[in-house]
Amino acid sequence: MAAQLDDAAGSAVPRTGGGGAPPTRRGPGSRRAGPQGPRPSARRTPRPPARRTRPPARLAPYLLLLPALLTTAVFLGWPMVRNLLLSFQNLNMKELIQHLTDWRGTGNYQEILGSQQFWRVTLRTLVFTAANVVLIMVLGVLIGLLLARLGKKMRLTLSLALVLAWAMPVIAATTVFQWLFDSRYGVVNWLLDKAGWHAMAHYDWVGTQLSTFSVITVLIVWQSLPFVALNLYAATTTIPRELYEAARMDGAGTWQVFTSVTFPFLRPFFLATTFLEIIWVFKAFPQIFAINEGGPDRLTETLPIYAFTEGVGNLHFGMGVAISLLTIAVLLAVTAHYLRLTLRQERHEENEL
Repeated sequence: MAAQLDDAAGSAVPRTGGGGAPPTRRGPGSRRAGPQGPRPSARRTPRPPARRTRPPARLAPYLLLLPALLTTAVFLGWPMVRNLLLSFQNLNMKELIQHLTDWRGTGNYQEILGSQQFWRVTLRTLVFTAANVVLIMVLGVLIGLLLARLGKKMRLTLSLALVLAWAMPVIAATTVFQWLFDSRYGVVNWLLDKAGWHAMAHYDWVGTQLSTFSVITVLIVWQSLPFVALNLYAATTTIPRELYEAARMDGAGTWQVFTSVTFPFLRPFFLATTFLEIIWVFKAFPQIFAINEGGPDRLTETLPIYAFTEGVGNLHFGMGVAISLLTIAVLLAVTAHYLRLTLRQERHEENEL
């Protein structure tokens, strides 16, 4: 019994190590230190979940443009390819009815480029486009600046009139102008007669080349002015008023304010709008065709009218397709030249700064 009490008392007394300190108690998950230090833990750091690979950021714009590019390729690219193939064929009514394919090679292009009529029409189209674009831009800028100076009521009235003119369909507007310039019942002839020009009472506005182009020019300019004027007015609202006040304090006049303040701020607008108007006027078809179908004596034909007359009117479909493709080539050359001049001017201005 005494021996058992001695053993119990000895086990209750804490044992000391070599330095006299009590030994450290280890938990159930602790490991004993070996002669070379503690062993590394057997647990491993959990791996992060695998991330999904994303396309590079530089490919995002192209992926967003992909649907539009595919749609354009289907609805515009494929018809262009078909037209290119037809332009190398001798496609008349006989071949169309009998489903024949008569390849002519570059014969259509050689005949067109060797024709004086094609070059006369091309020069006429360029002069007609230049005259209309200059009138549209000058008058549109003046009306846009007028909108910026008018009061709220007058600005609203003029803007509403411009929107109504812009919203009128092309054929409807052309029909109205045919009635206005009619030789017997036209309002224009009646007004001129009342004003004292009695020789204009029964004047035939579509009887000569110059008068026919005058009517067409008035129609196209009238339809294009709202786009330029309203956009210019919207652009002028972005110019800080402090610049106008500073220019006025320096003694600048109206023209100097326009050239030193308005025009430099709106230069991108002028470049983009002029570019759009060149394309719109160059490809104008319904106004010219509905007024007099390119007459009199085909003297008011532009390239779109010329292509339609040769292709559909004379039933030379292969020839008409070739003329239409050459029309696109001429338009691309004109716009490329204009864009090159624009970029050159911008680089010159950046170098000056």
